[in-house]
Amino acid sequence: MEPTLVVFSGGQDSTTCLMQAIAERGRGNVHTVTFAYGQRHALEVDLAEAIAKEQGVASHKTIHVDWYRDITRNALMDGTTPIAWAPGAATPNTFVDGRNALFLLTAAIYAKGLGVRELTIGVSEADYSGYPDCREAFVRSMEQTLRLAMDWPFAILAPLQHLTKAQEWALADRLGCLDYIRTRTLTCYEGIPGDGCGRCPACKLRAAGLDAYLRGKAGRA
Repeated sequence: MEPTLVVFSGGQDSTTCLMQAIAERGRGNVHTVTFAYGQRHALEVDLAEAIAKEQGVASHKTIHVDWYRDITRNALMDGTTPIAWAPGAATPNTFVDGRNALFLLTAAIYAKGLGVRELTIGVSEADYSGYPDCREAFVRSMEQTLRLAMDWPFAILAPLQHLTKAQEWALADRLGCLDYIRTRTLTCYEGIPGDGCGRCPACKLRAAGLDAYLRGKAGRA
């Protein structure tokens, strides 16, 4: 079975990808990498490390890119900036310029050192809040760039690419880990694990998806 390296934040999306990878490949073929990039809440990194340990992955590495916050400004890396989507703006102010590109490039360098050819990332084009680096076009372009840059047959897997949040919860349920993901992960922009603050855009999107899935499930019962 081909091993994979999961870009792992400890949030709903990447944890769903992690659990799917474990189910399909076995723990011995799943590696994780987490980035400490100056995000608002250090708890995100702590949770990612704890979940990786709990799930018994083959290896986990946390990579510090503290310099990142010195070259870009956004609400996810500045706790004093209120989270907002300004009228007319292409993206909300939680968008971090180049984040997925940086993560995939760095993860690819690490993966090649491990002898791993597949990278897994939890981006979604269906519920992506206007983030351009969650689009399939970006993922495929980055895959080709990494192959050319390192002469290594990389494949970038994005299993959530075309799933809504409701469909993502359905996947978690099929994997038998819905409650685990609901209670252990951190999606909230205010740094509250589980169901979060319930008010920020990330919490609202997550809660709406869970509600839609549970209502649909009850209707089919």
